[in-house]
Amino acid sequence: MDADFDAVLEFRKFIRLAGVADFCEREVELLRGFVEDRGMEILWWTLTLGLMVVGLVGTVVPLLPGTILILAGALLNYFTLQSIGWPTLIGLTLCMLLAQVLDIVSGAVGAKWFGATRWGAIGGILGAIVGLFFGLIGIFIGPLVGALLGELLGGKGILPAGKSGWGTFLGTTAGIIGKVAIGIIMIAWFAIAAILG
Repeated sequence: MDADFDAVLEFRKFIRLAGVADFCEREVELLRGFVEDRGMEILWWTLTLGLMVVGLVGTVVPLLPGTILILAGALLNYFTLQSIGWPTLIGLTLCMLLAQVLDIVSGAVGAKWFGATRWGAIGGILGAIVGLFFGLIGIFIGPLVGALLGELLGGKGILPAGKSGWGTFLGTTAGIIGKVAIGIIMIAWFAIAAILG
């Protein structure tokens, strides 16, 4: 056992005299830095893609700011990995703003299309806001009930109010489909820019 230990000590002396030890230590440090950088890169990509997936789910699930999370993933990537540029960020921001406007006005536009008055449109918007707190069902039912109540408060009968509520329901559904489409476009845009960038 002592002979093995002495052999190791002799080998270390030889490596030090030959200057190989310094070379090996530098290579090990470079390799360690590369592995740490690679680990951080994997972490940032995981966070970026995670935000985007949760954001895409959020285009349908209430209380998750879908396209905002997708944009947050792109911003995280820009400031950490710089896989995309400013033009992509500007385009994604415009898409996110479009999705937010679509989310707010889709139910009201649907109600107006089916003959709702201002009361019905306001009721639809308020119903959409209240519906957010009641999950996925609330997203669809809230604007419908809000438009119906708004029309009834505005003096319309039950049938015209029901027609306005149906329009709100269809508008809200179209808005959700539009938000999902915008979310997919945003992720595709990011992916293309990251691959080509």
